[in-house]
Order: sequence, then C-alpha cells, then structure tokens
Amino acid sequence: MTSDEMHTLDVTIILNRLQEIAQAVMHAAEAQTLELVLERIASLSRQLIPCRYAALGIPDGRGSLKYFKTSGMTKEELALMERLPQGHGLLGAIMVERRTMRLDSIQNDARSSGFPKNHPYMRSFLGTPVQVGGQLFGMLYLCDRIDGPFTESDEWMLETISGYAALAIAGSNLRDKQRRLTLLEERQRISMELHDGVIQSLYAVGMYLDLL
Repeated sequence: MTSDEMHTLDVTIILNRLQEIAQAVMHAAEAQTLELVLERIASLSRQLIPCRYAALGIPDGRGSLKYFKTSGMTKEELALMERLPQGHGLLGAIMVERRTMRLDSIQNDARSSGFPKNHPYMRSFLGTPVQVGGQLFGMLYLCDRIDGPFTESDEWMLETISGYAALAIAGSNLRDKQRRLTLLEERQRISMELHDGVIQSLYAVGMYLDLL
C-alpha cells in the first residue's frame, strides 16, 4: 500500500468515526429532558472510549455543580456514596482551566482532592470542557480505561464528543425554555379566559339584579 493510499484510508477512518460520534450524540439529544440527555452522553462516551466510568457535570454558576450524571455505577453504588462530587479537585480544575486533562494517576496530581466516602477507587483520568467559544456548558470525564492508559487518540475522541455534546445540551436548554414559555402563555390565556368569564358572570348577575 502506497503512502497516498494509507493517507486516504486514514481520512476515511476519521470521517467514519466522526459520523459515528455525530449520530450517537444526536440520538442522545433526542431525549425529552436535559438530565436524560446528560445520562445518554455519559453512557455513549464510555462506549466509544472503553472505560469503567464516565460522568458529565453541569456547573451551577457558583463554583459547584447543578447536575452530575454518571455511567458505570449502579444506583445502589451511588446511594452508598456520602455525596456526589461537587466540582472540586480535578473536576473543578477543568471547570476553571477549561482545557483537556489526561492523567495516568489521579492520586499523583496536586490538584486532586480525593474522593467522597464510599466512592469507587479510580486511577486514570481523562476530562475535557464541554463548550462552544467562551460559553461553558459542562465538563465530561472518563476514568480507568479498560485496556491501559488513555491516549492522544482518546483525547481527540473525547474533545470531538464534547463539541457535539455542547450543541446537544444547548438544544435541550432551548427546548426547555420553549416549553416553559408555551406553558406560561397557556397559563396567561387560561387566566384571561377565566378573568373574562368572571366579568361576564358578574355583568349577568348585575343585569339580573336590576331586573329584580
């Protein structure tokens, strides 16, 4: 095989991989609620980059997390934990530094703050911000790759997933705002109808009293 043929093959593989990622994230984006969207993205990230654990955190704007959705842990394991991670340590570092971080050992990094009580032991780490331009939507984390340490290829894969994930989260937020706006408009319409109905009823009662 010539170098040109190898280059063409590499490009084809990359394009196929991008299409696979796009289709998977777009499927996740079809979920009805933001929390379900987050759960699906965490799950597919763990499937595309084989690892034991994955999580997607959404900042609350006050230095902590509004949502933290995981994949790889059972409900029973989550229930045993003292608390869910709150965006400190390495998780918080990505939220602040807004760059991809790859570590062979979590414990050897000075930014690590340890785990909550009953949190499963984790060693290797790969995390990246979920953002578009300067707007941060969340942070995507993976721990403990199945067959060895995380690689540069895994970094590229996770950053690509996070790019699509940002669009999915933004779309879910927009749908939620539209639903709330529609609900508000419907409430206002009902309120006006009730208001008009009450006025008509009072007017009718007034006319009846006049007749009496």
